[in-house]
Formats: sequence, structure tokens, C-alpha cells
Amino acid sequence: MSIEKIVEQALHDGYLTPAMEAEVGRICDTASELSIEEYMALDRLMGALLTGEVVAVPRKQFINVMEELVLSEAIARVAEIEATSNRVLDVGDIAAYALNRLPPLYATTEEGANFQRERAKETLQELIGEQVNEAIARNLDRPNEGRQILGQGSDMLKQVSNLLKAYAPNYEQKNSSGNF
Repeated sequence: MSIEKIVEQALHDGYLTPAMEAEVGRICDTASELSIEEYMALDRLMGALLTGEVVAVPRKQFINVMEELVLSEAIARVAEIEATSNRVLDVGDIAAYALNRLPPLYATTEEGANFQRERAKETLQELIGEQVNEAIARNLDRPNEGRQILGQGSDMLKQVSNLLKAYAPNYEQKNSSGNF
């Protein structure tokens, strides 16, 4: 999406979402030079933000406690395996596999995160271990050879953006009730 279209959307909706802001930043970072039209659009956006005509939607700060629990378990298990064999395992692949089979545990405060950690240790620790073990077994059977890993190559953001457009084409638009 172009800067002009993003600004037009923000002016129409009255909101600049984090995704819109990130896209403008990406365009500005990757362009060798912005056009007059792009500068004018950015100027319109800045003016609208300053007057309150457009409101920047803040990024919600939250964590998925399950990610840190799964990563800790995966790192410990992978270290054991790599120390006793000549196998090299992909911790990210293992964690992603296990996370896709476990419930998320989101928190927005430190107290909430501590609550989620305790809850998980009491009720989900065994399940976490099982899913990490299954992920390791699959990783040993099917290594990542020949697959393009996210984050490698300059097209990663484009790949993720295309996936989001394909699976959630109206995500950044208001629904008919005007709520997000």
C-alpha cells in the first residue's frame, strides 16, 4: 500500500493503526527518495495527528507467557540432545511446532504474567514437555533442509504481509458497527 493510500485511509477512518504506521515506516526506510506527493501526504497526516483529526492507535503491550515456557523447555531439551549426539536442532522450529499445539497464555501486566506462569506450571507443565518432545522427534525426522526460513532474505516482510492479506484482508478496516 502506498503512503498516499495509507494517509487517505487514516483520514477517512480517523485512526492510524500500528500496521499502517509500520507500513509508512517501511516505505520511508526502503525508498531511496520520496516523491513530492508522498511528502505532501505525510505532511497531511502529521497535521491531522496534531489536530486530533486522526488518532494514533497505541500498540497494545502484551506477552504470551506460553512462548517463554516453551522456549525454556525446548532450549533445555535441545542442549541435552546436542551435548550427547552430533545432531543440530532448530530451537525456533521446535518451539513453533509445540506452540501451535498449546493454548496461549497472554498477559498485559507483570502480575498477570506471574499468574499465567504459575497456572501453567501447575496444570500445563506435563503437556508442554510432551509437545516439545513431539516437536523434537519431528525435527529429527524432518530437518529444515531446503526450506526458506522466515527472516532470511529481504522478502520476509513482504511474505508475511501477503499472508496477512490473503487470510485477513479486512483486518485493518473498521467493521460495519464502527468498532474494531
